[in-house]
Amino acid sequence: MTKLCILVGTTLGGYAGWAIGDSVLDLGFGWAFVLSGVGSLAGVYAGWKLARKIAE
Repeated sequence: MTKLCILVGTTLGGYAGWAIGDSVLDLGFGWAFVLSGVGSLAGVYAGWKLARKIAE
């Protein structure tokens, strides 16, 4: 369950970071890529916390 939550969190976080950097802020490819990485890291953390909460 932990791996699934992390996978979903990474996917959603990466997409959200990319969308914010590319469409909302119109920063270009480089910054969208960086924000996608930041969003993926945040998604890993959020997915891990969610999996821990579910396991309780």
